[in-house]
Amino acid sequence: MNSLPDFLAIYQDPGVGFSLWLTIRVALLTLVLHLVAGLLLGYLLSRPAFPGRGLLDALVTLPLVFPPIAMGFALLLLFGRRGLLGTRLEQMGLELIFTLHGVALAAFLAGLPLVVKPIQTALESVAARLGEVARTLGKNELEIFFLVQIPNIRRALATGLILGLGRSLGEVGITLMLGGNIAGKTNTLSLEIYNAVFSGDYPRAAALSILLGMASLGIFFLLRLLSCRKSTHRE
Repeated sequence: MNSLPDFLAIYQDPGVGFSLWLTIRVALLTLVLHLVAGLLLGYLLSRPAFPGRGLLDALVTLPLVFPPIAMGFALLLLFGRRGLLGTRLEQMGLELIFTLHGVALAAFLAGLPLVVKPIQTALESVAARLGEVARTLGKNELEIFFLVQIPNIRRALATGLILGLGRSLGEVGITLMLGGNIAGKTNTLSLEIYNAVFSGDYPRAAALSILLGMASLGIFFLLRLLSCRKSTHRE
């Protein structure tokens, strides 16, 4: 059993510091992407008349049911240097695979369904109750979305963002393929735990697992707080 000083020494390791900072940067970037994409996709999926709704819904839900490592491999083939999109990105001077952007893309895709689904459900409810009323008052669709719908789905939006953040923090499979697990460049805390276990360094794996565990507990308490506030508001 390791003592506290042993864990503190692990936390002071420059490699751990890099992985922690990378994880925070990816989490913040993913949070912004989830906010924008979650609102857009949730809005489109909440409209029954939207063409291609079934296909879009399937694509959004895919990361929940498709094995992460297999999805990562498919994305590697798509965005790699010889891939259909990867070739075009390289011509534009953009590099995705084995970079911070690749890690962020992996985290974004992993958590996206957990962000979109609560927003979609909430928007469907709000549209049914308040959308027609707002239209009779002369509001256009843009005004309805920003002034009526978003304020009334803020709890669902916050819940989705928190769930997406929690999922992205623990992402390994897709990140292995898109990020490459390069030490000092693309190794997040989750990948550092994977590396530590693979090399037999269990104290390091335990110390890093505690960090992610504390973050997960924080996310859990945020969800409980949102749930309690929602229940109080209904009463």
